[in-house]
Amino acid sequence: MIGFKSTSVDMTRLFAAKLASILKAGDVIALDGDLGAGKTCFTGGLAEGMGSDDYVSSPTFTIVNEYESGRLPLFHFDTYRLQDEEDFLASGLDEYFYRGGVSVIEWSDIIKGLLPENTIRIRIKGTGDSRDFTIEADADTEEKIKKITEEILC
Repeated sequence: MIGFKSTSVDMTRLFAAKLASILKAGDVIALDGDLGAGKTCFTGGLAEGMGSDDYVSSPTFTIVNEYESGRLPLFHFDTYRLQDEEDFLASGLDEYFYRGGVSVIEWSDIIKGLLPENTIRIRIKGTGDSRDFTIEADADTEEKIKKITEEILC
């Protein structure tokens, strides 16, 4: 597990953009945190780091937004309005995991039993400009993320 403190919106976006450089097709990022924690801001930085010129907005009412202008498609989910895993499956949203892109899922706790084994799990806490990130991933990915956070903090 990795802890990382962002002290600004720009730092959050930079962290996400650098994380984008290690992502590959099929990767899933589970984002959790309170309303206003910065999940959509983080996703915007991720899209930018993937080379997307699309404007990233919260998919609260659409459930998923697709951004295709980067080096990989980015599928941005907001599962806040879903009741449970069955809602996700009944809507066929799990098929996005196999479409050759990167999936980012806000409020992922709602569908935690459906997340692939190697999901990168990120929890964001904080208010104002400061955010505390807790990141869990497989050992190889955690090592890469640790180097990214060290680079940002130097």
